[in-house]
Amino acid sequence: MRRLMGTMAVVAMVGGLFGGAATTWALACATEFDQVVGEGRGFGMAFAADQNGYPGPLHVLELKDRLKLSADQEAKMQRLMHAMFSESKPKSTRLLEAEAKLRRLFAERAADDAAVRTAVGEIERARSEVRLVHLLTHLKTRDLLTEDQRRTYHEARWGGR
Repeated sequence: MRRLMGTMAVVAMVGGLFGGAATTWALACATEFDQVVGEGRGFGMAFAADQNGYPGPLHVLELKDRLKLSADQEAKMQRLMHAMFSESKPKSTRLLEAEAKLRRLFAERAADDAAVRTAVGEIERARSEVRLVHLLTHLKTRDLLTEDQRRTYHEARWGGR
């Protein structure tokens, strides 16, 4: 998410130089973040795990044929994914609400040092809760796959990097 926010800041600066196209893109990206996170998904919060051999259940299920999951593995991945979303959705809602509160502070011209610090603290606490759900699920997912399946997954998702 920090990478996303940094990217959005750069885009906003470029938008000032190159017009509304960059601003439109940044708004679309923010809208996509709200939608994806609202669904309980991580929006890149588990890249550290995924890129380093700890896959998540959603993408494992997307690649189930290529990974040659057994029926038992597929059932366990389904349960793990549902448990992850059940836990992450309410936390994601809190994150989105905290982000909206920060935007309102500025929109309503009510932002001051204390209010901004409090709002950002709430956002970061909520973000860390969502991120932990996803990262801890990636740990559990990895344990359900064979070494060959993990290697195949990594090649499919990251091109062997």
